[in-house]
Amino acid sequence: MRQKKEFVVIGLGRFGGSLCKELSDIGIEVLAIDKDPERIKEYNSVVSQAVELDAIDEESLIEMGIRNFDCVVVSIGEDIQASILITLILKEIGIKQVWVKARNDYHEKVLQKIGADRIIHPERDMARRIAHHIVSDKVADYIEISKNHSIVEIVASDKLNGKTVENIDAQEGFNCVIVAIRKSEDNLILLPSKTTIVDKNDILVTIGKNTDLERFEDKKV
Repeated sequence: MRQKKEFVVIGLGRFGGSLCKELSDIGIEVLAIDKDPERIKEYNSVVSQAVELDAIDEESLIEMGIRNFDCVVVSIGEDIQASILITLILKEIGIKQVWVKARNDYHEKVLQKIGADRIIHPERDMARRIAHHIVSDKVADYIEISKNHSIVEIVASDKLNGKTVENIDAQEGFNCVIVAIRKSEDNLILLPSKTTIVDKNDILVTIGKNTDLERFEDKKV
């Protein structure tokens, strides 16, 4: 049986607090850390454990057993210096996965140099997703997976109604892959076959290079 992962979230601001709630809602064990006693009090009933602690204190982190956790998310908001120092401490004491919220590009560059495993830009990423919603009524959602590649949820129009995946020709004609089709909230077809029929308003979960996805959306959908 696969062991359930456990996470630490350091910093209970807007992003860190929301992350704690989402992880807890899906049954993930979360240890929340913040030096503000009021925030600890607020999230004490939300997470598995909430600890009042200044995460810059390396000895205190080790004493509380931080090495036993699978992933630590550093979501310090305003204090960039504290975010960098905590990330450095976590990597030096051997935390395998350290994810860090970056405030700006300078912050990101420093985090990259000291070994952060993943850097999160919640405001920038959300802005990009909203921008794609605004510019195209065909896009239901958008997730960037690299600088040049994305996963896009495209709403099937009248043009695609009744066509098979093979007829749509996403892969051969546009180098895009339809990895799933969502027909309703409880009806998701993963890795649809060439003969799977698409209906109007189906959501096509499509992965590819950004330029290819744009061509596919413009020409075919």
